[in-house]
Amino acid sequence: MSRIVYLNGEWLPEGEAKVSIFDRGFLFADAIYEVTAVIGGKLIDYPGHAARLKRSLGELGITSPIDADSLLEVHRQIVARNNLGEGLIYMQISRGPADRDFAFPANPTPTITLFTQEKAILSNPKLETGISVITVPDLRWARRDIKTVQLLYPSMAKTEAMRQNAEDAWLVEDGFVTEASSANAHIVTKEGKLITRSLSTAILHGITRASILDLAHAAGVPTEERAFTPQEAKDAAEAFITSATSFVMPVTRIDGQPVGAGKPGPVTQRLRAAYIEDRCANAI
Repeated sequence: MSRIVYLNGEWLPEGEAKVSIFDRGFLFADAIYEVTAVIGGKLIDYPGHAARLKRSLGELGITSPIDADSLLEVHRQIVARNNLGEGLIYMQISRGPADRDFAFPANPTPTITLFTQEKAILSNPKLETGISVITVPDLRWARRDIKTVQLLYPSMAKTEAMRQNAEDAWLVEDGFVTEASSANAHIVTKEGKLITRSLSTAILHGITRASILDLAHAAGVPTEERAFTPQEAKDAAEAFITSATSFVMPVTRIDGQPVGAGKPGPVTQRLRAAYIEDRCANAI
């Protein structure tokens, strides 16, 4: 059975959902998106995603085509209609269709769509070994704090990582790691301190990142928000990434070099367990 998707107020079989070829999301990547995890049929960290959605729309001057309460109900409905127990909800809002012109149209009608993806988040086999990453130059635009659909370069970086038998890429700018291709990057020093890059326009303001920092503080794990170099990451005791699609995923090799003992570390595992326990308990 095909998935049921949401498009501009309608529930449709995925094969019947059509978007205009003049949509600015298609022509200019003039669109934002959010991905929300679903565990046990419930939404994980949804308030953070809803808040970031509002901020991204505001930064691009796109008017939301749906109010906050209705959007939450659509998320719940799409879970129910697709019987989604574990996986992801992808939501995208574009400025909408308009004649092709670089200037924003005066009164566009935004396009909104949501679809689900089944995915094993809690039992990912890579949790046992961790993932391997390579480092590549960060050649993206400078407003990475806006969660736009401009994802070609991250796709290129991840594809290059796979070509080199790695799972992901860490992007490097001015000698410092910004983030992974689709996740925030973190290290744990040999002294047990969690280091993660501070918020700015250089990185996405990750919802899982914010949750992990809150949980680290509550658990007494010392933290520091600052940039770190690839070499510092390679010399660290542990490394990991955070995202809505993987929660907390250990990184055990960087550019072919083992991180710490070359296996998932205790701080990473502790924070992942705390995140799952806390966020699942507070899922909506």
